[in-house]
Amino acid sequence: MSDVLIDLRSDTVTKPTEGMRRAMAAAEVGDDVYGEDPTVRALEERVAGLFGHDAALFTPTGSMANVLAVRSLVAPGQEVLCEARAHIARAELGAHGALSGVTMRTWRSPSGRIAQEEIEELFAPDLGPFFVATAAISVENTHNFAGGSVVPLPEMAALKDFAEGAGTRVHLDGARIWNAHVATGVALKEYGAVVDVLAVCLSKGLGAPVGSLMVGSADAIAEARVWRKRLGGGMRQVGVLAAAGLYALDHHLERLAEDHDNAQLLADALGVDPQTVDTNIVAVPHDDAAGFVARAAEAGIMIGTVGPRVVRVVTHLGVDRAAVERAASLLASL
Repeated sequence: MSDVLIDLRSDTVTKPTEGMRRAMAAAEVGDDVYGEDPTVRALEERVAGLFGHDAALFTPTGSMANVLAVRSLVAPGQEVLCEARAHIARAELGAHGALSGVTMRTWRSPSGRIAQEEIEELFAPDLGPFFVATAAISVENTHNFAGGSVVPLPEMAALKDFAEGAGTRVHLDGARIWNAHVATGVALKEYGAVVDVLAVCLSKGLGAPVGSLMVGSADAIAEARVWRKRLGGGMRQVGVLAAAGLYALDHHLERLAEDHDNAQLLADALGVDPQTVDTNIVAVPHDDAAGFVARAAEAGIMIGTVGPRVVRVVTHLGVDRAAVERAASLLASL
């Protein structure tokens, strides 16, 4: 491998900044299982307020936040509808079925957006002991495997209207909702207003080392707190991690625009129309994705695949403009 090492595999590879480390070291802590960690409580209250919901629950991972959020809407034996490449369907190792007894049916959208007509056709009302009932519809915004695409707010609002009329509810996998907010200018509360429950992540574009939150009603969060403990997610003096999340919200949210600009540069260099790249993820079609990734590694550029014919390149706060320009040049030459 080349001495050059630029890691564009994911926005999860970032390391805490010096300022974040100082905030973590100085964090006031308590026992969070008893609900006594003041830094965790501050983070939960802040994030709940950002989205206009009653409460939030700090979790160690985004997958756990999603499992807790979906199970708050969907009982064992019921189903959630989602896009075919949704993270809850493809990248959480079947946790929703294995741990919550939830089934899934999917619609397909190349852009990861909402296919309203198809969803309405898929929707199954409760018909008693004959068919699986649709208890929730899940939207991922931004959509990871669709190249970080933004789901427009009007589409989400129309889905919420349908769900309310049909007697079902909406879950948002908002791991990268921060990117959607910065890319579009849509307020976080506006996203929160069109869903019943959501999960957000601190350890992707925001650059915290660990942590996500489930956001929802007070009752849903109270129940999820019990299930978090049941699933092994009860944490004690975890304010040292929550402090990283608070620091990230203060210092790393608006800078996501830099990652979006850098993704545009990479897209252009790799022959992808920059107009199709909404945020910080560039999906690059390639006949031999694994081979291209291997050649990139030899040149000192770490990237990944999301299928046999799609390469994924992700910008983040750990790679500055100069490094992105170097990576763009090297990748283009390959």
